[in-house]
Amino acid sequence: MSEGPGGLDHRVATTPDGRDPERVPENWRELLDPVEWSLNAEGLPARRAARVIALRHDPEPAILLVTGHDFGDADHWWAFTPGGGILPGESSLDAAVREMREETGVVLEPDELAGPVVRRSSRFVFNLVTARQDEEMFLAVLDAGRTAASEGADGEMDRSGWTDLEQEVLDSLRWWPLGALDAAVAEGTAVYPQALPVLARELLGGWDGVVREILEED
Repeated sequence: MSEGPGGLDHRVATTPDGRDPERVPENWRELLDPVEWSLNAEGLPARRAARVIALRHDPEPAILLVTGHDFGDADHWWAFTPGGGILPGESSLDAAVREMREETGVVLEPDELAGPVVRRSSRFVFNLVTARQDEEMFLAVLDAGRTAASEGADGEMDRSGWTDLEQEVLDSLRWWPLGALDAAVAEGTAVYPQALPVLARELLGGWDGVVREILEED
């Protein structure tokens, strides 16, 4: 049993392989990487992940964001922070460092990250699959020069480290001025976590040592 849309209990018998047949298609392993994702007690693919809230002050307050779209609906798109699944034997901090290097081309040392500043559990639909992700989010406040080498003339960051699946469903990686992020959210852009615009402004001056706990379920 799990809570479904609108706060109603979702009760369904799982398949012999432990899958919720109403929310997880039989071919889910073709839609998500089975190395990172495995079925949990809800009958949903689940994984642990690490992400980085990367901020900078100059030339204006901004946050580094990825935008992506739904596999089955290119008009359904959203923005989120760089990051990904934690590999076996890897700490969340090491995963955050690795993911920043692979996804953005920016090489950080572990001591340049603060946190985790956020722990987030989310249930969402991606690639036609309802999935569960538990993630730890770290903070990096960077000088503009730290990322200049990875930025192209159009402002897009280096995406050469993206996997084939990421290339297919992710659209951009760039710095968003915080004012532009506020405007996009006001116009209906989905941002994850939903509190990210507020968090970014809170964290730009440094972390206060309090770990924010976030639960989001679509």
